[in-house]
Amino acid sequence: MTKYRRLIRRENEDNKRLAVIFNDYMNGLAGDPTTAKEMPLVDAAQKVGCEYFVIDCGWYAPGYWWDSVGEWQPSGERFPGGIEKLIQYIRDKGLTPGLWLELEVVGIKSPLADKLPDDWFFMRHGKRVIDADRYHLDFTNPKVREFADSVVKRLVKQYGVGYIKMDYNITTGIGTDRNADSAGDGLLKHNRAYLKWLDDIFKRYPDLVIENCGSGGMRHDYAMLQRHSIQSMTDQTDYVRNGNIAAVGASVVAPEQCAIWSYPLQDGDDEEVIFNMVNAMLLRIHQSGYLNKVKGHRLELVAEGIKAYKTYRQKIPAGLPFWPEGLSQLDDPWFSYGFQNGKDIYLAAWRGVSDQARHTISLVKYGEISKVEQVYPRDDQNSSYEVADNALSLNFSREKMARLYHILLK
Repeated sequence: MTKYRRLIRRENEDNKRLAVIFNDYMNGLAGDPTTAKEMPLVDAAQKVGCEYFVIDCGWYAPGYWWDSVGEWQPSGERFPGGIEKLIQYIRDKGLTPGLWLELEVVGIKSPLADKLPDDWFFMRHGKRVIDADRYHLDFTNPKVREFADSVVKRLVKQYGVGYIKMDYNITTGIGTDRNADSAGDGLLKHNRAYLKWLDDIFKRYPDLVIENCGSGGMRHDYAMLQRHSIQSMTDQTDYVRNGNIAAVGASVVAPEQCAIWSYPLQDGDDEEVIFNMVNAMLLRIHQSGYLNKVKGHRLELVAEGIKAYKTYRQKIPAGLPFWPEGLSQLDDPWFSYGFQNGKDIYLAAWRGVSDQARHTISLVKYGEISKVEQVYPRDDQNSSYEVADNALSLNFSREKMARLYHILLK
């Protein structure tokens, strides 16, 4: 399936570069960005080696915004002097700036809601469809597509963003019956119109990266991922369970498209940082958390993980994922995931909540082991490994630990 997913996907540079993305949301600002809060995060993201900096939701409203979105104009209260000033600060640090959007919705309390005609929206039985206090735009309407074009053009040309996190937090239900034989027919027409609009956007802005989010991985299919180069896999806030999800992510998304959060906690320890980093290091790193409040050696571990990732990330787009112990389940005591590229194997191993300190992973079906090297972390007093009979025997001294290995085959 990985080979097939790569064959049908739009040719793009993002899936070759695998740039490291910082996003301010997860276990961080959580929808409350301001210039004052963002600038220390930009500094920290640049320090640890991130290459993109994405301002997530909330940039368009001074307070509660859920049911008033739709105009996508920056809040002057959040960004005194304009959001362009912050975006330029991001660029001056050598990072590519990004912004969050949820372009298919208009909140029921948005100033636009009463100004726009009904034919802009999903309709059923003559009434606008409402889900979670939002209306859903209908992309079969050329005026809707023109509006969407204007928003993207402003973000790219005026603000200078190179990345859009495109979210989708509502459910269409059965669709729209406006100008359709049925609600399902209307939904199909909208989906096809939206995909055509996406194709046109990527032709117009070939260097623009648009993440397919969908409420942390909800709208997640290869009609979308033929076009989008990166998929937000989950918004799981428990970093151990996030590891469970990361370990199986490449079963449903090509690994170079599978973005996993890494969010060191403010009050964690070294092993928590390492676990967070390993979660993302064989996929796409979505770095987050209050990095400006992560101090000393723990911040150095973040930088070390990103630096290590950059030494082998070019091998991920040609590697094939594998699961030496099968696909793991949520809360498994031990689990593993790797990818193989020729004679190179990169393998992540996690000990979750388990009273078993020792664990053996057989690699006999992948070839004969020539050499094993621990990639991350380099300095390690809490784990050890041995190789015998083409198996990797691990000893992790405590729960909630993770390690990353490079295995060279003969």
